[in-house]
Amino acid sequence: MFFRLFTLGCKVNQYETEYIRTGLLRLGYTESGPGHAADIVVVNTCTVTSESEMKGRKAIRKLIRENPDAEIIVMGCSAVHNSKSLLEINGVSKIISDKREIPEFLRSLGLTELPDGIQSFGERHRAYVKVQDGCRVGCSYCIIPKVRPTLQSRPENNVLEEIRTLSRNGYREIVLTGIHLGHYGMDFENSNNNLATLVRRIVAMEEPFRLRISSLEAVEVSEELIDLMLQNPQRICPHLHLSMQSGSDEVLRRMRRRWLSEPFIRRCEEIVTRFDRLALTTDIIVGFPGETEEQFAETCRVVERLQFSKIHIFRFSPRKGTEAATFSDPVPPPIQRIRAAQLAEIAKRLRTNYAASLVGTTLSVLFETVHGGTADRYLDVQFQKTLDPSTLGQIKNVQISYAHGGTLFCNENN
Repeated sequence: MFFRLFTLGCKVNQYETEYIRTGLLRLGYTESGPGHAADIVVVNTCTVTSESEMKGRKAIRKLIRENPDAEIIVMGCSAVHNSKSLLEINGVSKIISDKREIPEFLRSLGLTELPDGIQSFGERHRAYVKVQDGCRVGCSYCIIPKVRPTLQSRPENNVLEEIRTLSRNGYREIVLTGIHLGHYGMDFENSNNNLATLVRRIVAMEEPFRLRISSLEAVEVSEELIDLMLQNPQRICPHLHLSMQSGSDEVLRRMRRRWLSEPFIRRCEEIVTRFDRLALTTDIIVGFPGETEEQFAETCRVVERLQFSKIHIFRFSPRKGTEAATFSDPVPPPIQRIRAAQLAEIAKRLRTNYAASLVGTTLSVLFETVHGGTADRYLDVQFQKTLDPSTLGQIKNVQISYAHGGTLFCNENN
């Protein structure tokens, strides 16, 4: 029996697909290769934007054509939000409309001993570990609180055992992730269990790996978490991804973000001053309904002030079912494209400057290809000489010789 998996969306989706893979392999299924039809196909969908929704539908239809005799299973956030319409696609066999139904799905295939977690992460050299699910914040542009409203944190011991298994299987970078990672532990009875206490237990483990912390809100970076990062520089990557979305208070209010620009700026600056060249990355939405030129300029000024090393830029697109989709005064797509391009130029310059500041330093690099890998500070590192394939997956300290754009280069013989 052969299976095929297809995933769209976030790190959490990718983790949940890996959990399905673990269960199917335990059942004795074989993952199908190119050109080989599968007996069961699982499509893990995303619904965060209308575009991702369309991509999911397109992928489902393509996989039905390529696997005409397969059982087609659709899961993920789109399966929650649009289960009825997806089930109407000719060829779809089943909808998993709640991720908590995944164990039952595996049991229905005959799996009696469910996996406690994942053991691998495909052919990658880093593994995502989902520790939290659910969000209740309610930003006006986001559909996620409607499709994943239940806060659910994994027990610490379960997380530690999964990381131990992944490390023993050769994964040297572990990325902690969740739908709202900063809310880890909020659903526990013991209020002392939070993200920092989990990280403290992780860094105390004996297995050889480094830890990267996924997206957080700036106000969720506690002093305890900062202290742990400073005390364990070889264990925790000096990189924080703090979501900003806009530098304009008026836009942030319409977005229903919990914090305005000044508290965000102040906290970021407090954090950055504690570190030596911390990699600070963020997300920004341009062209939110009603965004004026001056409000966009405010965002650019905040970006310049905080000197982000990387920015994920999104042009606003209305998501049906969200409050923002009903807002009047949309920003025309041509203006959105112009603003996104302007911000991208700033981001490129800041990333180039940040890379240049690391020349001459020694960084921890995960070797991912025979040509290079990823530094702890979340920049690509390229090597002058081709690596020995046996070193792939290893982490080594290398000295940065020079930088070009946002890429670092090493002339040493590794």
